[in-house]
Amino acid sequence: MAHAHESNTSRIWTVFIILSVVTIVEVALGIVKPSWSMAPILGMKILNWIFIILTIVKAYYIAWAFMHLEGEKGSFRWSIVLPLLILIPYLVFILLVEGNYIHDVYAEGFVSWDF
Repeated sequence: MAHAHESNTSRIWTVFIILSVVTIVEVALGIVKPSWSMAPILGMKILNWIFIILTIVKAYYIAWAFMHLEGEKGSFRWSIVLPLLILIPYLVFILLVEGNYIHDVYAEGFVSWDF
């Protein structure tokens, strides 16, 4: 195991502090909503992209720490992480495309597809 020399108590506190800092940054950005973060990029505000990225970082770190991936072989880690790196952006793409279509339907009435 990569962190065998480290005590469990200090490992737990390290994980707690890292996850707390990321969560505090998310909450602070959600409360303050800086004006620079409202500019749209790829159909969403920068703030939304920051939330998505920070959530993925937290999910990865939780898997890294609590599923003990840091002590596994690289091929096993990649077999878990790579599908997520492919499927999460794909899910975001699908949600944005379908959400845009639903928004158009509600905003403009029936939207016909010309195939």
